[in-house]
Amino acid sequence: MNEVLEAEPETAIEAYRLDFENADRDSTEPAWLRDMRRTAMGDFERLGFPTMKDEDWHFTSVAPIAEKMFGPARKGGEVSAETIARFNYEQNWTTIVFVNGRLASRANTLPKGIAVTSLADEISNDSDVVKRHFGKLAAPESASFNALNAAMATDGAVIRIAADSKIEKPLHLLFIADSSAENTALQTHNLIFAERHSECTVIESYVSVGGESYFTNAVTEVYVADGARLGHYKLQSESRSAMHVGTIEVHQAKDSRYESFSFATGAKLSRTNVYTTLAGDAAEAILNGLYMVDGSQHVDHQTRIEHVAPNCPSHELYKGILDGNSHGVFNGKVYVHPEAQKTDGKQSNNNLLLSDQARIDTKPQLEIFADDVKCTHGATVGRLDETALFYMRSRGVGPAQARRLLTYAFAADVLEKIELEPLKEALEAQVLERFTS
Repeated sequence: MNEVLEAEPETAIEAYRLDFENADRDSTEPAWLRDMRRTAMGDFERLGFPTMKDEDWHFTSVAPIAEKMFGPARKGGEVSAETIARFNYEQNWTTIVFVNGRLASRANTLPKGIAVTSLADEISNDSDVVKRHFGKLAAPESASFNALNAAMATDGAVIRIAADSKIEKPLHLLFIADSSAENTALQTHNLIFAERHSECTVIESYVSVGGESYFTNAVTEVYVADGARLGHYKLQSESRSAMHVGTIEVHQAKDSRYESFSFATGAKLSRTNVYTTLAGDAAEAILNGLYMVDGSQHVDHQTRIEHVAPNCPSHELYKGILDGNSHGVFNGKVYVHPEAQKTDGKQSNNNLLLSDQARIDTKPQLEIFADDVKCTHGATVGRLDETALFYMRSRGVGPAQARRLLTYAFAADVLEKIELEPLKEALEAQVLERFTS
């Protein structure tokens, strides 16, 4: 009897569908999640990959992702303590390690008031938290990468910060791609719950130790309850041959404060989305970021601050440093609903081009449907100050050192907004070391 051979997929979308059908989930996943995943995969196939005809992707082509068939993630190897220490900004911070998208190392102890579990464990236990919140903010039906993540993600961190708890030390989620990540898609999904009047800082780091060409598709959904304070840092330092799409969706309740910092310096192609909804009276959002690229790297940031409730301030500062043939994109939107009176929104994007070939497309936007607001936005694109360079050269400073110092000075004011001193010092060092020629 002749064997019937399964047809090879002709497109990346077909390959993801085949991987989805071949995944062994029935024994561990509840029926509601299997149904949800099937719907999400259908959404992904319906939406397809975004193109440059889509307004939100007008300056970014995802062809390097859409034209390559990345396979399912493979289990990573052991990661040494020395390797983890390389990416730890402070040794006494609580660090949870994921390798190739799967939990690899739990913290021995956690501070009182915080609980961290893996998404895989929550799924196997049919967690009500996952059932109520997975894919609710990062809706699969509206964005293709969200849909792909909802269909394929099997692990990530689930973080609960208890009401009235003040967590002194940051929690560091370290996502490592190792050599076995080559030609695979790493799909991670995190859920963060900052309960009433809690305070905490969470760091997400995406790094590589031997992985070259792979695709990270990460989604983090964040709920900040009444009066809660959450600091959230996302650090993207992937392999220079990797692709990275990361989406952060946040819901803020009354009197809450969400402070975000995005740092992007790795990957061949990267896109970071940071979206927050100020849904409660007097909620506050602070979105800052720094991106540094060179060679042929492409880096894209999209932000959206949606003012739904009144009396909500939002402040945003993103800076970019671009060299070589690199291309940067910034698209920031502040949307003010009619009910959101007394909104105070400020948005700024500043870019420094270090070569004639580097380019930036920047588009800060305001959409205001309330009449009692204070909103400003702006963008700048420039080069190193020739007068300042001449002055430093005339004082005996070499050209490379002068370039380094002026580049650092450009980035300094956004770096100063980082409240974690070890992290700030590490990122300052990266700025000084990155552009030396």
